[in-house]
Amino acid sequence: MRLMLKFTIPVEKGNQAEKDGTLGPAIAKLVETVNAEASYFALEDGKRMGIVVFEEADQARMPMINEPLFAALDASIEIQPVLTAEDLQRAL
Repeated sequence: MRLMLKFTIPVEKGNQAEKDGTLGPAIAKLVETVNAEASYFALEDGKRMGIVVFEEADQARMPMINEPLFAALDASIEIQPVLTAEDLQRAL
């Protein structure tokens, strides 16, 4: 199933992680762990935000994917299934 993981990082924790060098590696590890199809990074409500799209067949992997972001970055995480245009056309 194709999933979209959206995370936001609190400003103070993000600033601290950027200063101590853990921000980049934490995000790179997420992208690598899920073998991301796409990843985008922006600001949302003044906070660092990322969206990572990936395929995942095993829901038991969710803690392995989420916990490092929680632990390293105090991230808020939302995950939802998403469709490509081709998936949607097939469904319709």
